[in-house]
Amino acid sequence: KHVRGLMLTNHGKHELLELVEAQHCVWYGECGESEKVPGKKYNCNYTGPPVPLQPQGYELLMELCPGYDYGDRNLCCNVDQLHTLKGSLQLPLQFLSRCPACFFNLMNLFCELTCSPHQSQFMVATKVNASNVEEVKYYIGQTFANAMYNACKDVEAPSSNVKALSLLCGRDAKDCNATNWIQYMFDINNGQTPFPIIPIFSDVPVSDFTPMNNKTYACTESLEDGSGPCSCQDCAKACGPKPVPPPLPPPWTIFDIDGMTVVMWISYVAFLLIFFGLVLGTWCYKKRTIMSEYGPILDSNNPLSLNSDNSDQGNASCCETLGERFENALRTVFSTWGSFCVRHPGLVILVSLTLVVAFSGGLIHMRITTNPVELWSSPTSQARQDKVYFDSHFGPFFRTVQLIITTPINDTTIYSPYFGGSDVPFGAILDKGILHQVLDLQLEIEALVATYEDQNVTLKDICLAPLAPYNDNCTILSVLNYFQNSHSMLDHSIGDDFFIYADYHSHFLYCVSAPASLNDTTLLHDPCLGTFGGPVFPWLALGGYDGTNYNNATALVITFPLNNYLNDSVRLERALAWEKEFIKFMKEFKNPNLTIAFSAERSIEDEIDRESNSDIRTIVISYVIMFIYISLALGHIQSFDRLMVDSKISLGIAGILIVLGSVSASLGIFSYAGIHLTLIVIEVIPFLVLAVGVDNIFIIVQTYQRDERMSHEELHQQIGRILGDVAPSMLLSSLSETVAFFLGALSNMPAVRTFSLFAGLAVFIDFLLQISCFVSLLGLDAKRQEGNRFDIVCCVKLPEVQETKTDGFLFRFFKKVYAPFILKEWVRPIIVAVFVGILSFSIAVVNKVEIGLDQKLSMPDDSYVLDYFGNMSEYLHTGAPVYFVVKDGLNYSSPEGQNVVCGGVGYGDVEKVDYGCTTIAFTPSSWIDDYFDWVKPQSTCCRYYNTTGAFCNASVVNPSCVHCRPMTSAGKQRPVGEDFMRFLPMFLSDNPNVKCGKGGHAAYATAVDLYPDDTGVGATYFMTYHTILKESPDYIDALKMARALPLSNMFSFFYSVFYVFYEQYLTIAYDTALNLSVSLAAIFVVSTVLLGLEVWSAVLVSLTIAMILVNMFGVMWLWDISLNAVSLVNLVMSCGISVEFCSHIVRAFSISVKKNRVERAEEALAYMGSSVFSGITLTKFGGILILALSKSQIFQVFYFRMYLAIVLLGATHGLIFLPVLLSYIGPSVNKAKVFAAHQRYVGTERERLLNY
Repeated sequence: KHVRGLMLTNHGKHELLELVEAQHCVWYGECGESEKVPGKKYNCNYTGPPVPLQPQGYELLMELCPGYDYGDRNLCCNVDQLHTLKGSLQLPLQFLSRCPACFFNLMNLFCELTCSPHQSQFMVATKVNASNVEEVKYYIGQTFANAMYNACKDVEAPSSNVKALSLLCGRDAKDCNATNWIQYMFDINNGQTPFPIIPIFSDVPVSDFTPMNNKTYACTESLEDGSGPCSCQDCAKACGPKPVPPPLPPPWTIFDIDGMTVVMWISYVAFLLIFFGLVLGTWCYKKRTIMSEYGPILDSNNPLSLNSDNSDQGNASCCETLGERFENALRTVFSTWGSFCVRHPGLVILVSLTLVVAFSGGLIHMRITTNPVELWSSPTSQARQDKVYFDSHFGPFFRTVQLIITTPINDTTIYSPYFGGSDVPFGAILDKGILHQVLDLQLEIEALVATYEDQNVTLKDICLAPLAPYNDNCTILSVLNYFQNSHSMLDHSIGDDFFIYADYHSHFLYCVSAPASLNDTTLLHDPCLGTFGGPVFPWLALGGYDGTNYNNATALVITFPLNNYLNDSVRLERALAWEKEFIKFMKEFKNPNLTIAFSAERSIEDEIDRESNSDIRTIVISYVIMFIYISLALGHIQSFDRLMVDSKISLGIAGILIVLGSVSASLGIFSYAGIHLTLIVIEVIPFLVLAVGVDNIFIIVQTYQRDERMSHEELHQQIGRILGDVAPSMLLSSLSETVAFFLGALSNMPAVRTFSLFAGLAVFIDFLLQISCFVSLLGLDAKRQEGNRFDIVCCVKLPEVQETKTDGFLFRFFKKVYAPFILKEWVRPIIVAVFVGILSFSIAVVNKVEIGLDQKLSMPDDSYVLDYFGNMSEYLHTGAPVYFVVKDGLNYSSPEGQNVVCGGVGYGDVEKVDYGCTTIAFTPSSWIDDYFDWVKPQSTCCRYYNTTGAFCNASVVNPSCVHCRPMTSAGKQRPVGEDFMRFLPMFLSDNPNVKCGKGGHAAYATAVDLYPDDTGVGATYFMTYHTILKESPDYIDALKMARALPLSNMFSFFYSVFYVFYEQYLTIAYDTALNLSVSLAAIFVVSTVLLGLEVWSAVLVSLTIAMILVNMFGVMWLWDISLNAVSLVNLVMSCGISVEFCSHIVRAFSISVKKNRVERAEEALAYMGSSVFSGITLTKFGGILILALSKSQIFQVFYFRMYLAIVLLGATHGLIFLPVLLSYIGPSVNKAKVFAAHQRYVGTERERLLNY
């Protein structure tokens, strides 16, 4: 019994000893100043039991360590230690409190370390100097460490678009893990820890110590205080499974060959089999029937063979009779008018001249639109309205001046960190010597002074300074801003005679992972934040690196954002003046170690203007060649002696002046109406009208030259009769083009609409002047020629000689050689086979023509901007900024309104979007999330003077500064109602500092449009960046994807500065199809009416033009011409010019009275084909070849290549394919027209020509 009692007593003592041991502290209170970290104190060595906390510390304990009052509040820390803990945890609090579970676990770690009454179970002082604890070991459960890290690893820092751990782990978030994060937080080199704390990680007891393994919360769990789980943005596990983007539709293939190609091959082969079968069958049939005595009766190609000489109008159908009457009415009107013009030339010319001058007077009101937005974007388009909304609420997008700097030096240096870690290679561009040279350049640019209206303009006058007026430093997105743009900071290093512990290498490596840091974790303790008060993200300041290995960069990117001005032309001109000075300086700058590509906001417009001026010479030479050709080719020289009499130089020049007059009148009329011109109008319309006008001039003059005056006719009657014959054909082509162009003006694209309006009117005015003024001039010229007077020098006269009239060489060639050859029995099928083959190929590649406009093409060959575009594609890693804009109307003061846009606990639109399958690089930075973190009562950010209510910055030490919100459960919730608006203006005016990195002035001052007197929030935006976009298709895809993102909020849209230019490409295929279809329909309707209701003739005209247009797409694919507004204008124009190639031939065929289709086609080709060839084809060909010499790439591609294709395709279809087509399936002869022709010429010498 005694022994047993003794044993019990000893056992009780052992338990008591264990209990006492478990309750003793390692430290208590604060003692001496830390030697390693100035401003911090050591804790006092103390191994006694926990001490009751003073009452004034209760509230602080509840704030920092909720739920850790340990029952009786007997702790191993006092109030001073709690204050120090709060100060040390301000930075983690601001970034990690977004995720309640993460922050709870982190506070758990530090509260147990600082205050736990059980300290001695998991902590031991390993170095004590007098009363100071100078080093401790902290045993931490590996499970706890992993759980804490997992809860925090996804937390975002919204203002900088990086993971919060990048700012808190001393390295990039991807290299951070549970152990090195905790090791970094306990390392004295982080500037916060006053003495080394050595963490030991284990889940099992080590050396009689039980690791701290308290309960943790996962980021998907709610806390006991009512805090919800972390948001999807801050906790990947809370997002659920990511939506899988729909797979891209596979390309359509048949037997692994492009489906369209296979279909067109099969269709072409089938066509050839059927066509050649029919041709062969018809040939055999005709051969058999012609051998019979009834051959002439059965010849289906000879509709008049039964009664060729006495065609009876009674056999004509109602439609044919109506058509003939309409044709006759047109002939009568034009004949009468032509006769009047020749009889009264002075009056007609004077009236014409007066009207042209009056209309051209509008040119004094002419305004040329060079603004690309006005050119390519319709005012009613979504992107244009979005741009107007953005500019009016947040100001226009800033102007950009940018340099991309590389070096010809190829040396790579290896940096070996002193405190361990693998070697890091640094590219040559990051050599310190190179960086000093780049900094010299940057400082020289900052010091540039321009002059505007005798006033100096410096960079500071126009640059973006987000913290002005408190900090007027310009925003300069440059890697040198990591070194505060200072040579001394770049040279700053810590070391001794043997080793360098920290220098620019270590500072650079820290800053690229934590660009918003105010204090790096190396021994330098230099800030990374730019001098302008904002972070410089490495993906904006570096180029040519792989992944996130910024040390491998091969290019530096320096960007100077300048203020843009919406309605302030004076300040805008000042910015333009400084940019001009910058461009001049950069062109003259030389450094053998630096290769620099540069651009300013004005660069593209400057270069386009320079290009336009240099192209004027090319265009003038092109027109001069066409003018010379026209002047010489119009004359039909009978002999060398009569050279000056038979030439028609003056008439040719007059014809050209009429063309230019019609263009001038058209421009003037629309200038009166206030419609602005565009460069496309000025460059394209003279070409178009010259093509149409010259063709008509050649037809009139050459028809006159071939005609023989009847015995009873005078000159005015002859020219009247000729005009009666050819003017309906001119009316057909001109009216078709005019209606087609005017319908093209229905396009939404301003450049296409403007071109169509001006072109339609110019073509019609040209037609009116040609059938009036030109006919009068032709009459005068004919009288001069008949009087044997010299051309130009009319007073000189040749003696009278007998003139023998002969046909021109080209006419004889067409009539005797060319037309009979291509209409031979064996040639025609080959021509059809070849042209249908070309058409099949073109149809197969229509959908393969690239959409867009390579911006490099808009620059001259020798432009410095081309180097910039090339470097931009090669080196840049980030695209243009993109804004998620929320329009005015959302109530941010209500929880429902906040939930729509906030990314913290309870998230909305911005965070619901899966950006992984889009071209948006990062989750947008969120002002509202940072505001909620800033306003939390646990933070020192939001304070105000309790005496005045004014804002009190976190760096101010003043007892009258109190927290904005109480440390209560309600106070920790998001502010709503009046509270929300009360503190928001303070947040937007707060500059970031060491004690509060969440101030919103730099990052969000322009992102929130407050109502007057700060009564509410209007429009706001959330900014991020696109991924790198290099070619037109990248930009188009980026816009498509942004438009496709699911936004539940009806008030929101995505906006980027380039959307307004690329929106046209979303519908360009539809616009092209619509424009060309409408134009074809117009041509069909006009042709039907003016061909005397001959529907089949109109069908053949439209079919041939459609073939030309489809073949244009084939040429575009072969010749790398993309589909855009410029090429669409050219396609609309080619539709108009094609009418010239086709309509004259078809009309000549329809009015021919030859016996069969082949003969009619031959006659039409001989008479009209030669005029079309010598007029439009040869004229344009000479002018187009000169365009190939242009310096402008856009001229070479969109004008030389496309114009050449238009003329060649038009000529081959009009002069080769169309006559053959007519010989096969042309309309039957109009019996009424044949009868009328017999009646009209009966008893005259022209009667014999009907059978010629």
